[in-house]
Amino acid sequence: MTMARKPKALLEELTYPGPHDVLRGNLALVGTPGMVFAPREGRNLPAVAFGHGWLQPVFRYRGLLRHLASWGIVAAAPSTQLGPFPSHRIFAANLRDTLDAVANVRLGQNGISVDPARLGLAGHSTGAGSAVLAAAAAAAGAGAGQAEGHPRPIEVGAVATVAPAQTVPSASEAAKGLRMPSLHLAAEHDLVAPPTGHAKAIAYAWGGPVQLRTIEKSTHLSVTEGFHWTQLLMQGKPHRASQRLVYALLTAFFLTHLAGEKKYQPLLDADVKRAPIDFEREAAAAR
Repeated sequence: MTMARKPKALLEELTYPGPHDVLRGNLALVGTPGMVFAPREGRNLPAVAFGHGWLQPVFRYRGLLRHLASWGIVAAAPSTQLGPFPSHRIFAANLRDTLDAVANVRLGQNGISVDPARLGLAGHSTGAGSAVLAAAAAAAGAGAGQAEGHPRPIEVGAVATVAPAQTVPSASEAAKGLRMPSLHLAAEHDLVAPPTGHAKAIAYAWGGPVQLRTIEKSTHLSVTEGFHWTQLLMQGKPHRASQRLVYALLTAFFLTHLAGEKKYQPLLDADVKRAPIDFEREAAAAR
């Protein structure tokens, strides 16, 4: 009998790159500017579309995207709505476009393919809020999709947010109608999107299984990498220890809920150092 591994050991494992060689591509080749990272080989893989934060270029998330790909998850990030007054609704549509593209186009010379039934959304800051809006639009079904130029409905199986920020329309309001599993990682010292009015509001409103964790000693920009001029205007800066926690928890979450790798469930069920569970619920009562 195989013994279940302890959460600490699983966390340690997932902080390191996975077993897959990673390819990087340009999303513009399939109609949307941005980046895509994928395992060198694979068929019917899970895929995640990731929304960048306010004013943040997608290259600031290369480490996270590459990490997910090294564990067998196609990770794509559209590079749109980068100005100071972005449309969250349009960015949500861009995230849906991205999922549609990677799910319906073979990637790379080896013909990597994505399973349309194993799609997820994630994001940072307003990109996280936009990911929630994208999930809500996808959940609305084919009718809403066709009205906005999406003839095929997209089924989102899981949503994760990092230092999420509210959007217009409201991400927490959109969360009420969502039934897929979700993971929300708040930044303890976030002064841009304080957890109480943002991460907690979205998590408490979520209609399906939900977990909220607070990454201790982290700020709004901890998950980003490299220097960017926005650090002169916004609170926070990249923080390697926080990045390692976020990478591991997001990887465990998507491997569990999109790839069906149940070996990582004990990590999702446990408090871990610097990332305790603040709130969780199997599902909200029917509204």
